[in-house]
Amino acid sequence: MQPFLLTVLTSECIHYNYNPSAVESRGNHSAIVTCSGEKDKRLHCFATWRNVSGTVEVVKQGCWLDDVNCYDRNECVEKKDAPEVFFCCCEGSLCNEKFFYIPDTQAQIPSKLSVSLHPQVLTTLMYSLVPIMGITAIILFSFWMYRHHKLAYPPVLVPTQDPGPMPPSPILGQKPLQLLEIKARGRFGCVWKAQLLNDYVAVKIFPIQDKQSWQNEYEIYNLSGMRHENLLHFIGAEKRGTNLDIELWLITAYHEKGSLTDYLKASVVSWNELCYIAQTMARGLAYLHEDIPGLKDGHKPAIAHRDIKSKNVLLKANLTACIADFGLALRFEAGKSAGDTHGQVGTRRYMAPEVLEGAINFQRDAFLRIDMYALGLVLWELASRCKAADGPVDEYMLPFEEEVGQHPSLEDMQEVVVHKKLRPTLRECWQKHAGLAMLCETIEECWDHEAEARLSAGCVEERMVQMQRQPNITVPEEIVTVVTMVTNMDYPPKESSL
Repeated sequence: MQPFLLTVLTSECIHYNYNPSAVESRGNHSAIVTCSGEKDKRLHCFATWRNVSGTVEVVKQGCWLDDVNCYDRNECVEKKDAPEVFFCCCEGSLCNEKFFYIPDTQAQIPSKLSVSLHPQVLTTLMYSLVPIMGITAIILFSFWMYRHHKLAYPPVLVPTQDPGPMPPSPILGQKPLQLLEIKARGRFGCVWKAQLLNDYVAVKIFPIQDKQSWQNEYEIYNLSGMRHENLLHFIGAEKRGTNLDIELWLITAYHEKGSLTDYLKASVVSWNELCYIAQTMARGLAYLHEDIPGLKDGHKPAIAHRDIKSKNVLLKANLTACIADFGLALRFEAGKSAGDTHGQVGTRRYMAPEVLEGAINFQRDAFLRIDMYALGLVLWELASRCKAADGPVDEYMLPFEEEVGQHPSLEDMQEVVVHKKLRPTLRECWQKHAGLAMLCETIEECWDHEAEARLSAGCVEERMVQMQRQPNITVPEEIVTVVTMVTNMDYPPKESSL
C-alpha cells in the first residue's frame, strides 16, 4: 500500500535583507521569522543571491506567499541557466537556510545515461505514459491558471517581445517581483502595489483588449525628455501569460499617498499645501505641453494628456504632485501625424465644452487648451478642501457632483456645461481670503467657455508661485487687514494656452 504524500507546512523562514551601509559598520545579520498569510493559502520560504566574481552575495531571504512554483519543494534550488539574480523558493520551516544552483542542463545528464542502458523499456514507457501525463498536465495547468490567476505569478519578469516590438526592460532584468494588493481600479484595468527586491513599485495591469492604451502609454513614457519630477517615473513594461490569458503590465514608481482624489477625500489642506500641490501639478503639465529641442536624449515633443483629473494626479510623500496615466495622450512631432485624434475621449465630468459639443479644432493648441479646462476643475477640487477660508470645509465632492451626481451621462454634461454654461460653485467665503480670491480668478480663466481665452499651464504655475510668496496672505483671523490688497495685486501677464 502506497503511503499518502503530506503537504509540508512552512511556519518559519530565515530572514535576511542585504544592506550595504550595514556591511561597512557592523555587518548584516540573519534572523528567523514566523510566516503568516490567509488560511487557504500556502506559505513558502525564498532566497535571492548574486554571484560576484565567484563569491555568493545574498540579497534577501524571507517568507514568500502562495506560489505554485514552490509547491512540494523541500530544497531551495535555482534551475535557470545563468540568471542575473538567482532566486529559489521551497516549502518547510527554515528550508531557505541552504540554497543551491543546479541548472537544468546538469539535471538532464543522468536521464541520458538511463536511456542508453534501457532503451527498449524506456521507449515502451514513453509511448504509454507521455500522452497520459501530457493530458493530465494540461488539465492541472488550466485549473491552476483559473485559481491562481492573480495570486501566484512567476517570480521573474519576462522581457516583452509581443505585442509590439520593444527592448527588454534593463532595470528589471530577472529580479523577482511579487504583487501584494490592489490599490485602484480604472477604465483600463487595475493598479497593484508590488515588491521588486527591496523596493515597492506600482504595477498597472491591462487586459489584452486594452492593448492600444498600454502600447500608447509605453510609447509616451519612452519619448525623449519624459524623465521629470512632476511626471510619474516609469520603470518598465512587460507581457504576462500566454494565448488568451495575456496581460500587459506597466511598472512605475509607487506613491503611498495615492491620487489627489484619495488624498482630498481623507484630508483637508492648508493654504501652503494647496499652493504647493497646485504649483507642482501645473509645472508637470506645463512641461508635458512644452516642445523642447536639444535635450541630451533627443527632442521632446509637445504632448496633450487628454484625461487630466484629480485621479490621474499622484502625490509623493512630501505632497509633490506628479501626473500619471498617458493612455490617451497625443504627441505632436513635426512632420508626423498626431495619431488617433478622435475628439470625445477622456472622463465626461472633466470634458471641455468643445469636446462635449464634438466641435474640436484638431490642432495642437486646441488639445492643450482642453487640458487647461480640466486643470481648472482640479484646482476647484483643491480649493473646496482648503481650510484657509473663514468658513466650514465641505465634504469632498467631484466637480459637478452637485449638479449631475456621481455617474453623469454625456447628455447630462452637455446640458450643464454647454447649454447652461454652468461651472462648479465658487463659495462666497473663498472671496474673503486674499489668496483663495486670486485662485478663484485663475480657476475661472482656466475653465473659460472660450478655449482661446484659457490660461496656459506655465501661467498657472507662475501665478501659484506668486500667490504663495505674497507676504499679506494670512490666516483667516487676520483677513480684515488684507482684503483691500486683492484689487492692487499685479498678476503675471495673462497669456493664451501657448
